Amino acid sequence: MSNEENAKKSVEAAKEVAGKLFSSAMDLKEKSPKVFFGAIGGIVVLLLVIMMSGGDSGVLPKSSAKNLAVGQRYVLKNPNTYEIESPIKLLAVPGSIAAYDDSEDEEKGKVESCRRIAQGTAITIIGFQEAYGKKNAFVNVQVEDGDCKGNTGWVSAIDVQ
Repeated sequence: MSNEENAKKSVEAAKEVAGKLFSSAMDLKEKSPKVFFGAIGGIVVLLLVIMMSGGDSGVLPKSSAKNLAVGQRYVLKNPNTYEIESPIKLLAVPGSIAAYDDSEDEEKGKVESCRRIAQGTAITIIGFQEAYGKKNAFVNVQVEDGDCKGNTGWVSAIDVQ
C-alpha cells in the first residue's frame, strides 16, 4: 500500500469514529438531556480548573533597578539585544524619539560617527533626567573610551550597567 492509500484509510476511519461519537452524543441528548448537559458542564469546569491552576506564584520576573550615581564609571550594555555589535544611540536630548530616525542624516549627507556607541564602552555619569513619571529614566553620560572619548550625550538608564 502506498502512503496515499494509508492516508485515505486513516481519514475514512477517523470520519467513521467521529460520526459514531456524534451519533452517540445526539442519542444521549435525546434520551437523557440532563446527563448530556451535565457532562458538557463537567468538561467545561475541568478545562477551567486546568487553565487556572498553571504557574508558580503568578508573579512575572522583573529586572532589579540599578542604583546609578553621578561621577561613577559604568559600561553601556543593552539588555534587550543578543547582538554584541548592536550600537547604543547617544542622544543630544533626553527622550527624543525622533532621534532614532536616521533618514534626515542620510539625506543631508552628514554622518556623526559618535552618535552610535559600541556596547561595552566605558562611560561616566554626568546627570539624570526623569521622564514618564519614572525617576532617572535617562542618563547624561560622557564617553571614556575609543575614538569618541570626551563626547557627551543621553542614553536610556536601562543601557547603563
